[in-house]
Amino acid sequence: MYAPVLLHLVGQWERDPNYSHGFFVPAFSLFVIWSERERLRALPLRPSWSGLLVLGVAVAILTAGTLGAELFLSRVSLLLAIGGLMVLMLGWNHLRAVLFPWLFLLLMIPIPTIVFNEITFPLQLLASRVAAHVLPLAGVPVLREGNIIQLPAMALEVAEACSGIRSLMSLATLAIIYGYLLEPRVSLRVVLALSSIPIAVIANSARIVGTGLLVQYWDPEKAQGFFHTFSGWLIFVVSLVLLFLTHQGLQWLWNREGATR
Repeated sequence: MYAPVLLHLVGQWERDPNYSHGFFVPAFSLFVIWSERERLRALPLRPSWSGLLVLGVAVAILTAGTLGAELFLSRVSLLLAIGGLMVLMLGWNHLRAVLFPWLFLLLMIPIPTIVFNEITFPLQLLASRVAAHVLPLAGVPVLREGNIIQLPAMALEVAEACSGIRSLMSLATLAIIYGYLLEPRVSLRVVLALSSIPIAVIANSARIVGTGLLVQYWDPEKAQGFFHTFSGWLIFVVSLVLLFLTHQGLQWLWNREGATR
């Protein structure tokens, strides 16, 4: 039943760079389950017929999503079906034991277009606004009109692909993986995951500012190429460094607070 859903989902991971991180999500979930295999094996089997009800709800959502051509519903129903089958064959205790890797699978599902657009446009305006305030400090005259930054040499458009949503979604996924592997405290894991939002915004704003400086003081054509290609990888590396520094800072604050008690 879910073969078409999975094929289309994998195809979108391949075609859409906003969701290329989707390949890593199920791989990490399987890794988490494998690392917890001894604890899971020790759990008693308590199959429950209530899992059949969950499975029925999943099939109903799949039917509604298929008839309404709503991909998000069809994909979410896959996760419900997995949960329902676990409860039906293993029990609620097993589902609770794998709750984290099961919920983590949500990150592999592209968000609905209407929600995506509601997120990207404010990010475009935010990135444009930050760049318009920072560039004059470096001697670059700027006139901002919405998400268009007018420079003396050219107009720089902060398009949807450059809004930061791509780095935000990838960085949030990576922050959760990073926190799980390197931070034993759940509270700090949550803070690390939430910190991916301002980190992505700061890094992408720096990308736009850097491009504006290249336009003003180097070559506008080469700056455009930098803006749309190489800078994406560079900013993601910067985001990783900021995530690492945030983790170090949180650990220092935690240890300092513990030492003062």
